[in-house]
Amino acid sequence: MTTTSNSPQDPAAAARRQQRLEELCAALIRAQSAQPAVRYRGHQLEWQGRPYPLRAPHLHPEPGLDDLGSFRGVADAIALRLRHQDPTLHLHWLPAPPVARLVFELLEQLRVESLVEDHHPGSRRNLHHRFSAWSNQFLASGQTESHVGLLLFTLAMMSWVQLGGGPLDEPTEMLIESTRMFLLREIGPAFGLLRRHRQDQGAFAKPALDIALCLHELVDGLQQRLAADGKGEPLSEDTRKAFGLLLELEGEGDQGPGSSPAEQQARLRQAAEHLAYRIYSDRFDREWPAHQRVRPELLGRLRDSLDQRIREQGLNLNLLTKKLRRLLASPVEQGWRFGEEEGRLDGRRLPTLVTSLADRRVFKQERRQPRAEAAVTFLIDNSGSMRPHMESIAMLVDSLARALERIGARVEILGFTTGHWNGGQPLRQWQRDGRPPEPGRLNERCHVVYKAAQLPWRRARKDIAALLKGDLFREGLDGEALLWAEQRLLALPARERLLLVISDGCPMDTATRQANRQDILDLHLRQVASRLEREGRLALCALGVGLDLSGYYRHSQLLDLDQALDNRVFDEVLSLLAKARAPGRHS
Repeated sequence: MTTTSNSPQDPAAAARRQQRLEELCAALIRAQSAQPAVRYRGHQLEWQGRPYPLRAPHLHPEPGLDDLGSFRGVADAIALRLRHQDPTLHLHWLPAPPVARLVFELLEQLRVESLVEDHHPGSRRNLHHRFSAWSNQFLASGQTESHVGLLLFTLAMMSWVQLGGGPLDEPTEMLIESTRMFLLREIGPAFGLLRRHRQDQGAFAKPALDIALCLHELVDGLQQRLAADGKGEPLSEDTRKAFGLLLELEGEGDQGPGSSPAEQQARLRQAAEHLAYRIYSDRFDREWPAHQRVRPELLGRLRDSLDQRIREQGLNLNLLTKKLRRLLASPVEQGWRFGEEEGRLDGRRLPTLVTSLADRRVFKQERRQPRAEAAVTFLIDNSGSMRPHMESIAMLVDSLARALERIGARVEILGFTTGHWNGGQPLRQWQRDGRPPEPGRLNERCHVVYKAAQLPWRRARKDIAALLKGDLFREGLDGEALLWAEQRLLALPARERLLLVISDGCPMDTATRQANRQDILDLHLRQVASRLEREGRLALCALGVGLDLSGYYRHSQLLDLDQALDNRVFDEVLSLLAKARAPGRHS
């Protein structure tokens, strides 16, 4: 990403706020539901590693529109559903028609919310706040002016009050009064059983199903009569969205809750698999050692500055080395120890048995030392938006590289950016060629080697400080950088290979996006990352600088650099590496 503004309109800042909110909500859901396998990935809630769909209409607050109380209410509602619902039983009763499914899902969600304990008054307030906020937004949208919208809204309000919500304000009471009386004549007996059976999911499902099927028939009949009278009233897009009918409920067949991926993620994966990524011209692409981009005297000053900041942080390098050794190292043969009193007989010391019968030091033993036969590559996003974070990232990577070298691992530190903002020489060539459609990438690719694997840290330490020369950072072609890092990493002799990406968002090159489909770089990154994870020749993981990267990488960790660079941060990185490690690969 290249946006650097911190204004409320800044997409990167908004995405960071949303990611932080999702992390807090996921933590609340885990605590309330006692379900540790709950998380957000790519803005999609997951449970036990699979997408967990939220089909009740009030469970979709919008960032920037809804307040924190609404998001807390949704988190409480999801936690209650995880605690009090049997997904298999729910699937057994779930009806097929879309409107019936919608109503059944709504009633089931209101049932589990009614089971909030009395000793959780905060959760009860959050649930009330969220449902009230949703109903007010629906009223403000004008959707109750349609017959279908008013019918569905009335049922939602009636059910909420019946299952322990409410009370309704006077304007809402007046609005729904006549429709409520009509509905009670149609669903009265079943509706009266809802509160009585709310503690028993199976007993509750029968009247809920009767109500859902009745509403399906009412909506279908109403639309047919309006069409016959020449007053056709198709369900408006706003009404469909407000009541969750855009979630493709009718397309799920017999699959259970959470069994199919979210529609958006599925589309992106499918598009990425079929993407034919093109490069308009690679004549101007460059790969540089870092010292060629910075004057020697400036590079020296940057290294002094980096060393000073590392000393001020008080990092415990010995402790970090021990933790990395436990994570990556395994015993390897390091020759022999001679003059031992037990072990294998040393033929060279046999004369000692004759000359000195009391001397027993005629044996040898294998010397085995823990050593990491691993190669680790740090691939760092050098786009403009990374500048404010680069000092912390340089300290992090420099310290990890030193510790990894101590345990015998090979380490590369790589960076990627573009030659220009908003397109470079490939763009001008494309313009001279008459702007053919779908040209592909229109900027020159710039790859930077801050530390090569064969170069020890002591000799590369100055080059690593070139990370602080942020005025060379421009835009980012993440997918191509991943391919480059993969090629270099697989060429290294190692039993195990790890690739750690450090980035603050999605790939960005303005000229490429304007001349092609806008998500071409995004899809290419997904395509490359998916292939690397599928093949398993290396372990791929990512650190998101203030932003969730789980939409791109299976193993990712949010990196909060607003705090000091302490042991907690390094422990998070080591935990990420441990989760991502692939089986050892021999050269």
